Amino acid sequence: MKTDNKPWFWIPLLNFASGLPYAIIISVSVIMYKNLGITNEDIGVYTSLLYLPWVIKPLWSPLIELIGTKRKWFLLMQLIISIAFLLVGFTIPLNGFFIMTLSIFWVAAFASASNDIASDGFYLLVLPEDKQSFFIGIRSTFYRLSMLAGNGLVVLFAGYLEHKFGDNTKAWSYTMICVGLLMAFITVYNFIFTPKNEVNAVKNHKEIPNQSFGTIFVSFFKKKQIGLILTFILVFRLGESQLLKMLSPFLLDPKELGGMGLDTEAVGIIYGTCGVAALTIGGILGGIAISKQGLTKWMFPMFLAMHLPILGFILLAFFHPTSIYYIYAVVIVEQFGYGFGFTAFMMYLIHVAEGESKTAHYALATGFMALGMMLPGMLSGYIQKFLGYQNFFIWVLIATIPGLILSRFLTFPKDFGKKSEEV
Repeated sequence: MKTDNKPWFWIPLLNFASGLPYAIIISVSVIMYKNLGITNEDIGVYTSLLYLPWVIKPLWSPLIELIGTKRKWFLLMQLIISIAFLLVGFTIPLNGFFIMTLSIFWVAAFASASNDIASDGFYLLVLPEDKQSFFIGIRSTFYRLSMLAGNGLVVLFAGYLEHKFGDNTKAWSYTMICVGLLMAFITVYNFIFTPKNEVNAVKNHKEIPNQSFGTIFVSFFKKKQIGLILTFILVFRLGESQLLKMLSPFLLDPKELGGMGLDTEAVGIIYGTCGVAALTIGGILGGIAISKQGLTKWMFPMFLAMHLPILGFILLAFFHPTSIYYIYAVVIVEQFGYGFGFTAFMMYLIHVAEGESKTAHYALATGFMALGMMLPGMLSGYIQKFLGYQNFFIWVLIATIPGLILSRFLTFPKDFGKKSEEV
């Protein structure tokens, strides 16, 4: 089946294959280690260090730009990720599992970061520019759906196995093996359905015959407003980086420690049902809004929609409602806002990457984004312990302000992202 002109066949699962490993490595590992007896401080530091491959991926992104095809790269990386998750599953029951699983996650993180470079470049090269603004919402949605499949369905499955076996070690071992098998299936699907010919990539290489490792980097740092751009990218997710690390411990910790006292299965249900639906709707609406009216009109409202739901977690931390439906409500609002708002951020990164060497430049931009996630995340466990959950969430909300302010000074074409009328 020819799918080159049918992006619905390949965009969803290609981005699912980017988001799921990220979710497992960065987010689900937090819940796993929490249930296997690791402290919040160690979780914050060591799982945040797993961001590092995404931070330094620009160092090898030019190689993916210049050697081979994007399709060969992301298929190989997805296969490595599949094997890594299987190995994590077999390693969890062993003595010293913490160090061993972290090491394997480290390999998977490098493969996942490389997969992101290749799949992002593949999207930018294969899909016509006039369709990118619409499908950026679809990309964002399926990326986040994969993360919620990890944080929701995978966690729900692990929680079910915890109750079934009465053994957290066995439950998480089986869970990670199943995740590895799922990634293997996705890899096979992407092998079958992704377009075989990177026509635009070949065209670009003909037009830019003198590309080199060094010139790709230099050209990125010569972009207009690059200082402001990088500062914005670094601080925009300052609050979110800390929220994501401590949100699961907050939901799982008992109420006497300031948490919500939920079990693993309940957390999985919350994110795997309402969270999935809200995020899907938010991401799709975000892509449609930008494609119809452009990024200029929607950037700031979308950023507000992404960050204001933190107020919900502040209220949960202060009042500890007995009904789980209050938690559902907060998660619905937060996931909708995230799906809706993050679309604008992704679209802006596409603008930053415009021009020659789109793949490498997009990787550079997302590398700085990952750095902005890693460093605050490493400190989040210590900050939470010092402040307590109530004051911690207030601090997280305050931490979103610098990014919101800087976003008002960014410049880009007025109708950037707006779909052409004739298309």
